Amino acid sequence: MADDLFDKLPAASGDSYDGSAIEVLEGLEPVRRRPGMYIGGTDERALHHLAAEVLDNAMDEAVAGHANRIEVTLEEAPGAAGRLTIVDNGRGIPVDEHPKYPGKSALEVILTTLHSGGKFSGKAYATSGGLHGVGVSVVNALSSHTRIEVARNKELYAQEFSRGLAQGPLQRVGAAPNRRGTSVSFVPDAEIFGDQKFKPARLFKLVRSKAYLFAGVEIRWKCAPALASDEVPAEAVFQFPGGLADHLREQVGTRECVTTQFFAGSQDFPAPNPDEPQGRVEWAVAWPLYSDGAYSWYCNTIPTPDGGTHEQGLRAALTKGIRAFGDLVGQKKAKDLTPEDVVTGGEIMLSVFIRDPQFQSQTKDRLTSPEAARLVENAVRDHFDHFLADNMDRGKALLAYVMERMDERLRRKAEREVKRKTATNARKLRLPGKLTDCSGEGSGETELFIVEGDSAGGSAKQARDRKTQAILPIRGKILNVASATADKIRANQEIADLQLALGCGTRKDCNPDNLRYDRIIIMTDADVDGAHIATLLMTFFFQEMPEVVRRGHLYLAQPPLYRLTAGSTSAYARDDAHRAELEATTFKGRKVDVGRFKGLGEMNPQQLRETTMSTQSRSLIRITLPPEYEGRAAVKDLVDRLMGRNPEHRFMFIQNRAGEIDPELIDA
Repeated sequence: MADDLFDKLPAASGDSYDGSAIEVLEGLEPVRRRPGMYIGGTDERALHHLAAEVLDNAMDEAVAGHANRIEVTLEEAPGAAGRLTIVDNGRGIPVDEHPKYPGKSALEVILTTLHSGGKFSGKAYATSGGLHGVGVSVVNALSSHTRIEVARNKELYAQEFSRGLAQGPLQRVGAAPNRRGTSVSFVPDAEIFGDQKFKPARLFKLVRSKAYLFAGVEIRWKCAPALASDEVPAEAVFQFPGGLADHLREQVGTRECVTTQFFAGSQDFPAPNPDEPQGRVEWAVAWPLYSDGAYSWYCNTIPTPDGGTHEQGLRAALTKGIRAFGDLVGQKKAKDLTPEDVVTGGEIMLSVFIRDPQFQSQTKDRLTSPEAARLVENAVRDHFDHFLADNMDRGKALLAYVMERMDERLRRKAEREVKRKTATNARKLRLPGKLTDCSGEGSGETELFIVEGDSAGGSAKQARDRKTQAILPIRGKILNVASATADKIRANQEIADLQLALGCGTRKDCNPDNLRYDRIIIMTDADVDGAHIATLLMTFFFQEMPEVVRRGHLYLAQPPLYRLTAGSTSAYARDDAHRAELEATTFKGRKVDVGRFKGLGEMNPQQLRETTMSTQSRSLIRITLPPEYEGRAAVKDLVDRLMGRNPEHRFMFIQNRAGEIDPELIDA
């Protein structure tokens, strides 16, 4: 059977495949053949990764306590991406002969040999970003020109390279009594990166972020005048004693946050052995209002844009802490909070320094060290518990915010389930039973009146224009969505009927283009209860359908409170002030019979049409939202204080304004 199988093989071609076909790439040739294996490609991101590799080496010297100043200089280079020079005042790359490579200095070995460096054993660096020994050698391999200067033991040495090859031996330049450290100057190879250029703004941001990550270093930035701009100065000096907290404060700016104080701090990790240095974690977290969120994760000053185990540790600490605080204040639903509820919309910065970190790839986009999650969670959790409990108002404000995120998540989940179910049963979809729909269609014509009670609904149905006006009666006071849980909102029949009648979805799924009516008119009694119901409805639209409000679809009807009659003359007054005005003008000097409407249901259809529903004689108040960010934040703050979960804010509002209430209105 095996012989039959071999009989069916195709005849061998004339091409030979023997030992001579096997290539052995030596030195840095593998890097030039396959740069994507080492820096992720040859695009703009990979080009700037070269800068990060060299800067990371300088930062490792600073974090290890051997340097306190770094200089970064960007110059133009004809036909190339530019020339970048990075100088530190650290120990300097060793220049003595390497014992394994006779005749070669340690500097040349490091620059021309993959997997060479001083970070494998951990003796030279307790924590470092470069661990694979390919960083600066890869930069050298992919540069058309590289010059290294080293000042050690009051002597200055230099060596030049091109495309990974030494252009001569290490040279002793002369005495350098007042200098120490390493200077790396390189020009990326146009054969690899084409006509791409270094982006000054991108490098400037990288340099500044490194200064935030380690408070003990000063970084000086310089660039050629032709490369400077309003965004990128020709010279700048960065040193931030506050670390990540300073960085976050600059990033948040003047935006309003859930808590006025950021959750920021730092904590040392215990060392595995008494004679080894400790690790460290630093964090800064803010929750700005109306933010999509921004997250920055670092390990040993290396950005890890995809997060990793240190991110998981922070998420766990924040989630467990807020759940425990919710249990402390009696919020039972807090146990259902997830990490997404806590971090969504937050702006978070986290930096860890650990020994021998493990990354997902050479570009270090994700940290995979298992112990990082435990170390970060244990370090952050206690600080977060104190942050919440030391100021109960601050803790409650943050709890309310993340509970709102949870409600939103559950609501989206429920809506997705409804969509999935109704997608296959679209023909069975029915409008609410209490809705009396209009028959006409047309831009700017159709209206939905949300009416208080079945009695008023009956009058409104008779008073309406059947072609353009629809009526939806609601029963009493609608649910206060600002303080209700997602479960209660979903279970409320009045809200379900309203959402179904409007047809445009809620929250992030709200699409005003699908709105079934051009105007939504809240029509309630002209008394205190009616005002309360109108307030609850406005809260519903602000929270669940803000874009509908922003586009100007929401209105308040202005039904009269009084009917004034003198002889054959009649008029309607919206409130006491309007009544006094009519008595002083229209009915001046005449005896007026004043009738007070207890509700819309007391009006006959003709009166309701004439005063409140006819487009010829009615008056409406349009409800809108401010277009600017500050205005929207002020509205949200007002809604949260007066309609939110914390009754203390409402109590204070009533106390502060009790003197403004007319006693006669209370008696009425």
